[in-house]
Amino acid sequence: MTEPLWTLSATSLRDAYRAGTLRPGDVLEAVLERNAVVDPRLNLFATLDVEGARAAAAESDARFERGEPLGDLDGIPVTIKDNIHVKGLRCAWGSNLYLDQISEEDELPVARLRAQGAVILGKTNVSEFTLGRGNVSTLAFGTTRNPWNPELTSGASTGGGAAATAAGVAPIAFGTDGGGSIRRPAAHNGLVGLKPSTGRVARINGLPPILHDFEIIGPIARTTADLAMALSATEGPDAHDRLSFGFTKGKIEPVRKGLKVLYVPQLADMKVEEPIRISCARAAENLATLGFELDTGEAPFDVALFEKHWPSIGGSGLAWLLKDTNWEGRIGAAYPPMIEKGKSLSAIDYVDALMAFRTIYAQLAVAFETYDFIMTPSAGAMPWKAEEFGPPYHRAFTGFVNSAGLPGISIPCDPAEDGMPIGFQLIAPFGKDWDLVSVAALYEQNHPWADRRPQI
Repeated sequence: MTEPLWTLSATSLRDAYRAGTLRPGDVLEAVLERNAVVDPRLNLFATLDVEGARAAAAESDARFERGEPLGDLDGIPVTIKDNIHVKGLRCAWGSNLYLDQISEEDELPVARLRAQGAVILGKTNVSEFTLGRGNVSTLAFGTTRNPWNPELTSGASTGGGAAATAAGVAPIAFGTDGGGSIRRPAAHNGLVGLKPSTGRVARINGLPPILHDFEIIGPIARTTADLAMALSATEGPDAHDRLSFGFTKGKIEPVRKGLKVLYVPQLADMKVEEPIRISCARAAENLATLGFELDTGEAPFDVALFEKHWPSIGGSGLAWLLKDTNWEGRIGAAYPPMIEKGKSLSAIDYVDALMAFRTIYAQLAVAFETYDFIMTPSAGAMPWKAEEFGPPYHRAFTGFVNSAGLPGISIPCDPAEDGMPIGFQLIAPFGKDWDLVSVAALYEQNHPWADRRPQI
């Protein structure tokens, strides 16, 4: 193969391993060399596990020599966000408070990756407590940057994983999405990223759930085929996670023509920056060309109701998490006001929020009686300075999807004039995750994005 090994997709690597033209150990060394070039500029990892990755790659080499790969991800380099437990590695959650926290066991999706033979490179940088304001910039680990322009943010809170995948350090990143933390970084880095339905990827042995059950583990990848392979490896029920019951494995299927899409270009009066407005409008036109029936309209749910109650979740969760912790002077400046907000809320306020989100789910369910998908921009703002918080409207389009437990995917569309990536979001009814992946595959086939690479 003439292309650098770090540029290859996970599906290409899978096929090459089985054909005997590449070895996992050689690919790992190429990826580690690539990381040595880009990480000093991008600050991708909270913990890079070179020794563990080399041991895993050597075991994979041996399995392929015997003709006994464990699964599609055998020998594929992947990264794990630093709020997901990986046995034997630090799980700092982006905070000085947890620098000494070593995971005693894998969280379930990581265990499933190991069972497939994936090569875990390490833990990528994350916003503190996964409650960032659009960037990854922490007292504990510094600032993570966007490979398309290192002056700018890669997004929050899976910004480390998204930047690593865009920069060629691993073809697949696993992150969490509690309010857009997979979809917005995917959009900012020119990647495809899926926030699965609540329960599709079962979770046990995880960190305390400070975002109720709204934070879901999901994949980010450079191609839809890679994303599909990653989702297939980690999805499915487990008896210890009652939210996961009823989910079975899926696959990419042909997309029939005539599916109906409601395009919502703006939520209420929240700003959408012009490059995003233009690019997402083109993407809507592209979907129409592909045979979808498109209507343009307003949000089919009560935006004000969501905005009123969404801050109650993170504030309450963080106040609960740190109630017995000496955190003063040890956490980022954004978090003490959040903690105070959480302390000021009552149990009635919290239940009010949960009931509001049930209402939003019901309103969206009514919309899905008419439409197969809802389309929006993935983010309201283009990436901004990496050390700064994002404008409030940057996160407008994603959190309501979490509040309703629905699947959402960010798909790359035309970049801005300066080359910075942009993504559009598709939302489907509960459980229809693979419909989203199938549409992404169709869109990529007709409007490919994988050949766009940051010049870093």
